[in-house]
Amino acid sequence: MMSDKQVTGLEIYLFIDPLCPECWALEPTMKKLVLEYGDYFTLRKVLSSSLINLNANLQNPQHLANHWERTASRTGMSCDGDLWLEHSLKSPSLVSLAIKAAELQGKRLGAKFLRKIQEELFLEKQDISNQSVLENCAKKVGLDVPVFAEDINSPSAKKAFQCDMKITSEMEVTESPTLVFFNENIEDEGLKISGLYEYEIYVEILQELAGQTLTKKSLPNLLDFLKAYQFVGTNEVATVFNWSREKATKELKKLHFQQRVNPLHVKYGTFWQFIE
Repeated sequence: MMSDKQVTGLEIYLFIDPLCPECWALEPTMKKLVLEYGDYFTLRKVLSSSLINLNANLQNPQHLANHWERTASRTGMSCDGDLWLEHSLKSPSLVSLAIKAAELQGKRLGAKFLRKIQEELFLEKQDISNQSVLENCAKKVGLDVPVFAEDINSPSAKKAFQCDMKITSEMEVTESPTLVFFNENIEDEGLKISGLYEYEIYVEILQELAGQTLTKKSLPNLLDFLKAYQFVGTNEVATVFNWSREKATKELKKLHFQQRVNPLHVKYGTFWQFIE
């Protein structure tokens, strides 16, 4: 239930780089925030790819690989650093244009496409700067593939990406991920927080901007959560439901025995595919 005095107008701008492992690691926390407090805010994802930094790092693939491995070990969201030793992402800017092309078919499909390319990148070590890989991801999430393929290099996708980069510059965002929180008073400056923090920090910021204690919504049951998101990691379940990883694994294994989910064992942990 909402509180007596309904809060409106809160906004969160989430600046992400699709190739950034910390952005991937933020996924469980953002799922929980949307499920428990999503009635109070609108969430806008903005691409903030730093191609200059990436091109510099590409000269040292071992450094990138080590960074991914450390992030996976620290956060529990698997990302396989061997990708950088096996592939060279030749067209990283194409990834951002592809996301914008997907969004032209609707924000919901755009969000599903972004998640799918992150899964392919971090879990399957796929070169998501490859056009055929991008088109395969588009097909998997239900996009009109011929339209998507045409839109990738369209003025509309380029303009949308340029708009994101302009917002990134105007808000002086220099790191990924960064969240900028705004209240309903458009004259107030946004509250910017970069990097990964405990879930409670984000809730405190929302409540501070709202000027009141916000009422937390009840979470769905585990099966409904899996049905809604289709493919999630053990760590995502543990974070959302505030369980230990052992308890999350136990509950997911129960559903596996009931043939409601299939496990996919990855380099760091396990992901679970919902069975319709």
